[in-house]
Amino acid sequence: MSAQAPTVNATEATALARQVAEALWRQDRASQHLGMRLLHVGDGEADVGMTVQAEHCNGFGTLHGGLLAALADSAFAMACNSRNELTVAAGFDINIVQSALAGQDLIAQARRLHQGGRSGVYDVTVCRGDEPIAHFRGRSQRLTGRKAVEGL
Repeated sequence: MSAQAPTVNATEATALARQVAEALWRQDRASQHLGMRLLHVGDGEADVGMTVQAEHCNGFGTLHGGLLAALADSAFAMACNSRNELTVAAGFDINIVQSALAGQDLIAQARRLHQGGRSGVYDVTVCRGDEPIAHFRGRSQRLTGRKAVEGL
């Protein structure tokens, strides 16, 4: 009979996810510099918000695509490290379906689709209100035996 991983209830998993995200967020200078806000975190999920600023906009007056991807990537990072197993991006794709303008509030909602031994797949939907403006699929890679936040 093979050994099974210890079971963790949803409350414990959510508490761990919050501790990990809060510790990682304190060190995430890029997300903070862009004005992102950590709104929600749970086991395999995270929501990150941002109000589009004039300095986030490109020559067309719309949110720069790279900054839209950065918002989705920040939510992805919080979701895939929620179990405190150091996980990095292996790649992502983003489909932008609408633009965003200065002053608009966006929320990137990341959700785990699959987590295997070392690789995972996460979907992130970036919304303006109830309206999706981008769909991001991230592929993650766990670094075996390493914690995202030591001491937790």
